[in-house]
Amino acid sequence: MKNARFIRERAEALRSLASPCRLCPRRCGVDRLAGEMGFCRTGSDARIARAVPHMGEEPPLSGTRGAGTIFFSGCHLGCVFCQNHQISRDGLGQAVSVKDLADTMLFIAAKGCHNIELVSATHLLPWVVSALAFAVEKGLDLPVVWNSGGYEAPETLALLEGVVDVYLPDAKYGANERGRRYSGVGDYVDRNLAALDEMVRQTGTGLEIDGEGVARRGIIVRHLVLPGGAEDSIKVLESLRNRYGTELHVAVMSQFFPAYRASRFEELAKGLSMHEYRTVIEAVERLGFENGWIQKAEPPEPTLLPDFSVGCDMML
Repeated sequence: MKNARFIRERAEALRSLASPCRLCPRRCGVDRLAGEMGFCRTGSDARIARAVPHMGEEPPLSGTRGAGTIFFSGCHLGCVFCQNHQISRDGLGQAVSVKDLADTMLFIAAKGCHNIELVSATHLLPWVVSALAFAVEKGLDLPVVWNSGGYEAPETLALLEGVVDVYLPDAKYGANERGRRYSGVGDYVDRNLAALDEMVRQTGTGLEIDGEGVARRGIIVRHLVLPGGAEDSIKVLESLRNRYGTELHVAVMSQFFPAYRASRFEELAKGLSMHEYRTVIEAVERLGFENGWIQKAEPPEPTLLPDFSVGCDMML
């Protein structure tokens, strides 16, 4: 059982990082507590786009009843191919109080979800962790999954120790130049590896699974293969293998689609070729990774892209 008092103390420590804001590696320095907005386009309100049981995550997260996924509005990255751009950059979502967010967590837990999965919540940490403390006080006792783009500050992550149970970060790029070109950050690789180091320090490289086959603690590192990026993807995988070993759980994904502003980049606009993707899959096997998941080598259907402008019965 999580300790609400401990979590509230962590929330207060995170609150001190929001004014001036240095929650993420951008360190904008704006006064978020006073409502000033940084790169994330978010001030002092937590904004939710959707809260749903999610069956599309890795099997140990979705299980049989779904991950309890909360999609937050805003983002501290600026990925030109973001499939969730309606909420990350376009501002869809509804402002909620800390107590309303806590009730949302309890609501999706009551639906039978296996965990509380927080998607792109770095810029909202003080409010999200405060809400978690309220929810725990009211009986919430589920693993907390931290789903992020992998561009994180280790000092911020350190305050999540004992709060987050399962880390689900991206490892997007093997070269900083690609991070600058596609996500607007010129130090992605360095920041990503430092963040992964801190996550692994907290959880180790394994994945603790309960009797239902659901993850209770650990880390899964995701990598989306980009068009023209097979060589870079292999560099990412080599770095992960050399740094953390072959027991690390990795999820390699083929679901790239030229969403948002990707079509402005010639190499992204053409889409991912299955030859490129199979080259990366062969590298996964050659490098000897023992655990993880590989998406099918087939192009994604554009109709499967999320549409956050369409309501659902659990949208707030």
